[in-house]
Amino acid sequence: MQTGVVVMLGGMEGGPLERLLRRALEAAALDILEGALATGRFDAALLLADAAPLLPVPAGVTVETDAQAGVTPDAPFQYGRRLLDAVRRHGIDALLYSGAGSGPLLDGAALAAFCDPLLARGEDGATGVCVTNNRFSADLFALAPATLLARLDPPPATDNTVPRRLRDEHGVEVIEPPRTLETQYNLDSPADLIALGLSGRAGPRLTAVIAEAHLDATRIRRAAHLFTERTAEVLVAGRVSSRTWQYLETEAACRVRLLAEERGMQAAGTDADGTARSLLGQWIAEAGAERAFGTLLPELCDAAFMDIRPALVHLGIRPSRADRFAADLGLADAIEDPRLRALVEAANASPVPVVLGGHSLVGGVIPLINQWAWDEHDGLV
Repeated sequence: MQTGVVVMLGGMEGGPLERLLRRALEAAALDILEGALATGRFDAALLLADAAPLLPVPAGVTVETDAQAGVTPDAPFQYGRRLLDAVRRHGIDALLYSGAGSGPLLDGAALAAFCDPLLARGEDGATGVCVTNNRFSADLFALAPATLLARLDPPPATDNTVPRRLRDEHGVEVIEPPRTLETQYNLDSPADLIALGLSGRAGPRLTAVIAEAHLDATRIRRAAHLFTERTAEVLVAGRVSSRTWQYLETEAACRVRLLAEERGMQAAGTDADGTARSLLGQWIAEAGAERAFGTLLPELCDAAFMDIRPALVHLGIRPSRADRFAADLGLADAIEDPRLRALVEAANASPVPVVLGGHSLVGGVIPLINQWAWDEHDGLV
């Protein structure tokens, strides 16, 4: 049985912050592929990319650009067709798939272990087996036989729906191992690089990219230190999962004020149609950004981690990707949208440290920086 690991990379280009994230995604993808090959469990390692990476490619990794695969304006990129084509041409029987930003904490051993259920099932059963990090919104999955992808008609537009559709439409057995930080951490924004840099857990290429970026970690350091203080109170707001809440209940010494809202916003499409409603957004709209962050927020907490995407939809702010990335890093002067710039300026001026971001901030970032804060508290870093 030919076992292959495939990582997809694309769609990230533009200004300086977008180019930074592109370099980070390239580095993460190559780290994943090299780590997988080092286990000896994979016969093929493929990077499917919209353009060739700028970083040196490790031995044994095959890079295939969209142009090489025949993607043209007349035959545009389509996720499902692109992946199935690679599976067929490279004779992959058992597939491990990852998005470029979906495994920066996964080493080779973890990737091999993720595929173990496929080997345990062997060649028995006609329905096949799919292992995924999230059966409802996957960005990491293993599948055997890999050609089951051909049954999905129409082909999937993204990786998120693959396991669910295989189960619902074709009876494929879907296995979701217990969720861990390693399988759930996703690289969505340049700001996520700060947490990875503090943790020291990124692969070698990604570690180098983070070091070269010289991102300012002052605000997130100040906020993270409060996780270790019993008298402190930290606000966590946005699309916060019960898993993050449970983690903080046992692993943080501080009190936690939680505002969870609009989980599943993207899947439901309420971000695209503007119907997402946010208490945080209502609060900012009623009080104004300066009063909300300057006067009211310090009455509620000593630090705040805010996934502001639902609030932005509620407020009718539709910033560019570049503006979102700048907001996540607190770079108000780099933001073109005047309303978002004013919001970030107010957050920066708050008497308490305010860390802004997206879904990943209130997901994988918090456990990483909480552990870093405790390690520093205990003199381990």
